[in-house]
Amino acid sequence: MPKWPGQAIMAFENLTQRLSKTLKNLTGQGKIREEDLQASLREIRLALLEADVSYSTVKKFIDQIRQKAKGQEILEGLNGAQQVIKIVNDELTALMGDEAVPLNKSEKIPTIIMMAGLQGAGKTTTIAKLAYKLKRENNARPLLIAADVYRPAAIDQLEILGKDLDVPVFSQGTDVDPREIVKAGLAQAKENKNDYVLIDTAGRLQIDAELMAELKDIETIAQPDEVLLTVDAMTGQNATETAQGFANELNLTGVVLTKLDGDTRGGAALSIRDVTGKPIKFVGQGEKPTDLDVFYPDRMASRILGMGDMLTFIEKAQQEVDEKKQAEQLEKMRLNTFDFNDFIDQLHQVQNMGPMEDLLKMIPGMAGNPALANLQIDDKQFAHMEAIISSMTKAEREDPDLLNPSRRRRLAAGAGRPIVEVNKMIKQFDQMRKMMNQASNGNFSGMESMMGQTGMDMSQMMGGMGGGMPSGNFGQKVQNFAMKQAARKMKKLKKKRGKK
Repeated sequence: MPKWPGQAIMAFENLTQRLSKTLKNLTGQGKIREEDLQASLREIRLALLEADVSYSTVKKFIDQIRQKAKGQEILEGLNGAQQVIKIVNDELTALMGDEAVPLNKSEKIPTIIMMAGLQGAGKTTTIAKLAYKLKRENNARPLLIAADVYRPAAIDQLEILGKDLDVPVFSQGTDVDPREIVKAGLAQAKENKNDYVLIDTAGRLQIDAELMAELKDIETIAQPDEVLLTVDAMTGQNATETAQGFANELNLTGVVLTKLDGDTRGGAALSIRDVTGKPIKFVGQGEKPTDLDVFYPDRMASRILGMGDMLTFIEKAQQEVDEKKQAEQLEKMRLNTFDFNDFIDQLHQVQNMGPMEDLLKMIPGMAGNPALANLQIDDKQFAHMEAIISSMTKAEREDPDLLNPSRRRRLAAGAGRPIVEVNKMIKQFDQMRKMMNQASNGNFSGMESMMGQTGMDMSQMMGGMGGGMPSGNFGQKVQNFAMKQAARKMKKLKKKRGKK
């Protein structure tokens, strides 16, 4: 078992690589042979255990796959390896709850949400993010109640967050009993006609009788529609044990997994749902107010299998990107007239979507890329690129072909950057423009081929480490399978939205 969170994070990085090794033997077979299936399941089992997923969950999961896969005919259009991936993907999704579970909502206002959890799990930050999400997406009028009177500066933290997000906070200081604070806060919410009330409760370093007694009293007073448990995903099996402890004492309705960065990849999510039976409703990753997402089991399954998460990637883009400007830029990509002005616009839009290393892992085929395992893209790199482009004349931005050696030396001097860096950025821009042109015309295989020939990948393009997309027959098939899965889901999503 991992000894510290970092190991748990890295363990799932091996899952795709292990699958690619063991499933190659299945390619081209009409049925999945028992000996090949056992080898595949052994690798999956080891990867899950090393990721700190509970033993009981792993055993149950492996048994389900074995029953589904044994002797199963290969579906049309899929080889043996892809069939096992499909079964594993389906079972992972089922294990985590099949579909996203929405927040409970009261028939009459306010809807009351009580947040519980241990100290350090991120309750206060999460409750502010959730209030902001409700305000931004539902035009809600939330009220935050500061009922954690024990942790130093907990009330101050919530008040600062509330002020930054323009969300009102009800507090009475640290000398008032939390139960009385909740009563008074609910009365104010009723008077002000707030449609959501979110209660920030106290935590401890570990579960104890005094903490649970207070939380039970608050639950009785508030009669919440939601009792959400905030759990730190980085703590591995401890996250599962914490969730089970709270579920035994409170009427939990759901879980929020925090600190679920792009590398954690679902270990805690697998165990928590299985052990407690409570749905994971949200996941938090990052410090920005917008870094709280609805938990989609099918998308998390895709991430775990290294197939990316194109739907979330697309949704993030839709939230942050100017659609009219994006349409113009896509047409420029298709015609290969994309210039440095467009590049700067793209750069700003991508920065608004979140950390680059997390976005890259949402792209099919990129999650298992060893070059991305420890990728850290410094914000200064974006600033340096922008400084170089700002040193260009209007004509040079619109026509990159004008950038001869003497002009490049002038750019280096103007931006205060080495000439090598200027040359590298221009070369990567040219390669990126060619790839964008191919991708916009539907040629993904050509894009990968070009990346292999030039030795360039997405991380290099943004100033990161070297490496490349997963290569070889199996890597290509996994990417194709992931793209098809994403396309099917997008069609379903569009139909669902159309009906509404």
